[in-house]
Amino acid sequence: MASFPPRRKPSRKGSMADVPKDLLEQIKELERLFTVDQAKLKEVTDHFVTELEKGLSVEGGSIPMNPTWVMGYPDGYETGTFLALDMGGTNLRVCEVILPEEKGEFEIIQSKYRMPEELKTGDSEELWEYIADCLQQFIEYHHEVEDLEQMDTKLPLGFTFSFPATQEFIDNGILQRWTKGFDIAGVEGQDVAPLFEAAIEKRKLPIKLGALINDTTGTLIASHYTDDTMQIGCIFGTGCNAAYMENCGSVPKIAHYNLPPDMPMAINCEYGAFDNEHVVLPRTPYDVVIDEDSPRPGQQSFEKMIAGLYLGELFRLALLDLHDNKCKIFENQDIGSLRKAYSLDASFLSFIEEDPFENLSETAELFSKELGIKANKPELELCRRLAELIGTRAARLSACGVAAICKKKNIQSCHVGADGSVFNKYPHFKARGAQALREILDWPKGKPDPIDIRAAEDGSGVGAALIAALTIKRVKAGNLAGIRNTEGMI
Repeated sequence: MASFPPRRKPSRKGSMADVPKDLLEQIKELERLFTVDQAKLKEVTDHFVTELEKGLSVEGGSIPMNPTWVMGYPDGYETGTFLALDMGGTNLRVCEVILPEEKGEFEIIQSKYRMPEELKTGDSEELWEYIADCLQQFIEYHHEVEDLEQMDTKLPLGFTFSFPATQEFIDNGILQRWTKGFDIAGVEGQDVAPLFEAAIEKRKLPIKLGALINDTTGTLIASHYTDDTMQIGCIFGTGCNAAYMENCGSVPKIAHYNLPPDMPMAINCEYGAFDNEHVVLPRTPYDVVIDEDSPRPGQQSFEKMIAGLYLGELFRLALLDLHDNKCKIFENQDIGSLRKAYSLDASFLSFIEEDPFENLSETAELFSKELGIKANKPELELCRRLAELIGTRAARLSACGVAAICKKKNIQSCHVGADGSVFNKYPHFKARGAQALREILDWPKGKPDPIDIRAAEDGSGVGAALIAALTIKRVKAGNLAGIRNTEGMI
């Protein structure tokens, strides 16, 4: 009997041999539009450093650089039981985090509760009542107490409120604007902490709000807790952001607090707003359309070029332009589905980039099933290349923010904790970002990367609990800067 060699794994080298000349010319034009070379990466990074510094100044800039009043890292020896509340766009997550005596260890139990759609545009009081109900259910279930008022001590809580907020204290947060589909009247411009605390008090729940945080700050703190070489926390998901530890003396806009210059303060950059002035980012015509058609034109310029929310839309706009104005791809086909704004998300591009077959059969099936388009082989090759270009540009530009923080702080070597759907799930995002860092910072070849972006710890759960623990630790030490209400913390 004849024996056959082991079957080869499907390979995907990418062949342009059968692509007609007009499509090849369009592919070259797309490459010109979306490729960010080393010189441009360095130019973007240098401007980024300037804008980070401007955000810390009294005058401010496009990047908010919000002081968080998280003053220092955990040392790994924090102990106790803490609650964490994570309020996102889809779910409400309640966690109980136990910090044992072992350095850098934690135990976590958690429950998720669906955020009802009607609450997102309903009444403010109804929202906080629902959140309090979920907390009550969680405590009653996990602590098996019939009368919550009989619990000996209040559980400190870290509240991850992932909406743009200004903080004058660690336990307050003035909502700047709702995002993620929320639009509840009368809350923007208000401090959300008293609204939350009133609902807690109404039910006599044994909870003390210790800190209100952003998920990116939580990512920084949680990651440093388990790996003390972590110096930056990042989110690359639906949006993008970073947090790092700054010296108070390097933040002119908080000079009036007269804090010790060498005291650390975590800064929540909110750097999706980088280059709102359109000075340096290599925007394509498709980026311009996304910005102009967005609810807030001229804002979040950096985010609109690299975040998961926009990658599918960039891809859709480019294909539409090719069909309508350039080379007539998908000729004589109904492309009605492709004309719907935001009908494609980042997972569509991920799927194309992960297609392992030379004939792109899985991509063809995707177009047929999702868009009702029967694409031929050359069209599939173009779509594959376009997805690669958009995904690669996002990863390379994302490295500029990390490199800028490292240059500003003169960080030569560290780990960077990253979270978010794009970082965790988009193919090759980590490798492409790492390559861009090498190009920006001119690292020698053949040696390990001194700055390594790796998966972060749970920022909105463990991070929130740790920040509540750090706040209590500060109160005990008499460092009350940026803490509004210390009652019940000791």
